[in-house]
Amino acid sequence: MRVCVYSGSNLGFHPRYLAAARRLGRGLAKGGIHLVYGGACVGLMGAVADAALEAGGQVTGVIPETLVREEIAHPHLDDLRVVASMHERKALMAELADAFIALPGGLGTLEEVFEAWTWAQLGHHAKPCALYNVDGYFDRLLGFLDTVAMEGFLKLAHREMLIVADAIEPILDALAAYTPPLPGKWFARPVPPAGARPTTIVPRSEAHEHA
Repeated sequence: MRVCVYSGSNLGFHPRYLAAARRLGRGLAKGGIHLVYGGACVGLMGAVADAALEAGGQVTGVIPETLVREEIAHPHLDDLRVVASMHERKALMAELADAFIALPGGLGTLEEVFEAWTWAQLGHHAKPCALYNVDGYFDRLLGFLDTVAMEGFLKLAHREMLIVADAIEPILDALAAYTPPLPGKWFARPVPPAGARPTTIVPRSEAHEHA
């Protein structure tokens, strides 16, 4: 099994994030799970890779040419793929992986896991997505996602697709047991009664003139 881990290229301000990244790297290696990640040796990205390598795990890094210097490509990977763009990076990571886990991170981490989750929602793949919710890091995001579902912009089945746990073991167990929901992103559209005429929408300025 190959798991793609999305995580910050910074360490964050609290050592708990570094500790969690290292736990995840070790946990994947001990479970015989091949790590796929962003290819850098800095931040939580580097910590996950270092811990997996130290535990004897297999690691594949994928990094675009423009970030080789900025993120400092990991020098100790047997399998480092250098690609032309961020789009190619994400596509190759998704292709190589059987599942996705997001550690705490910033905009890039969120964008990556949301894209993978969106592809799953649309039925483009059947790979599970998970958040490693270190000390409640994602709690407020999860609350917003509940609002998105309650307001009718996300099906409950698709909200529940996202695996969330604050420890590695339940995440790995959930990945192994994952069954994707039936495809179909859109809610059923109400059917107008027979003979109903379409509603005419009056522009605001015109409505004021007739008021």
